[in-house]
Amino acid sequence: MNLPKGLDNAKILRHRRSSSVSRLCPAGCASCSALNGCLSCKPRLFFHLELDGIRQKGTCLSSCPQGHYGMRSPQINTCTKCPVGCEVCVRRNVCVKCRADFYFLHGQCHPTCPSGSEPDVQLMQCIPQVHCEVGEWTEWGPCIRKRRMQAYRRGEETRTRQVLQSPSVFGDPCPHVSEFRRCVIKMRQSPSRL
Repeated sequence: MNLPKGLDNAKILRHRRSSSVSRLCPAGCASCSALNGCLSCKPRLFFHLELDGIRQKGTCLSSCPQGHYGMRSPQINTCTKCPVGCEVCVRRNVCVKCRADFYFLHGQCHPTCPSGSEPDVQLMQCIPQVHCEVGEWTEWGPCIRKRRMQAYRRGEETRTRQVLQSPSVFGDPCPHVSEFRRCVIKMRQSPSRL
């Protein structure tokens, strides 16, 4: 066999192996087997195991499928499954879309909202739980006689306080914001008696 200048038998053998691998393997595979599919991928591609009946088969992809995220390393780039309840993730602990039955909170998916938060069932998110906040009591108001009070010179005075923060659905409710107490109406002195 006449060999071109500069090529030895080892180089020709490697060239034949690599060209036969590329003809037998699916696109993107650096090496493969008939039973297991891709065993390694070409640079920059992600290695992903897919279920084929009861057997797993390797494939090489430019990006990972939904429910997986890509992990790059000097040895091999792989597709890794997102955490439970996460449909779309960008890293192991960073989910961007949860399954329909999970609640989203700070990049993670939860079957129920953790303590200190409550579910927003429309958005399927956990939102901070908000408790009612009220301000200070006002001074007692003037003593006013009420029609229902029969006693002479007896009345009722009132004080109130403002709601500063309304509670969320599962937050602590507001306490009462007005109080009444009985009082004695002070008689005015007429100017003629002075």
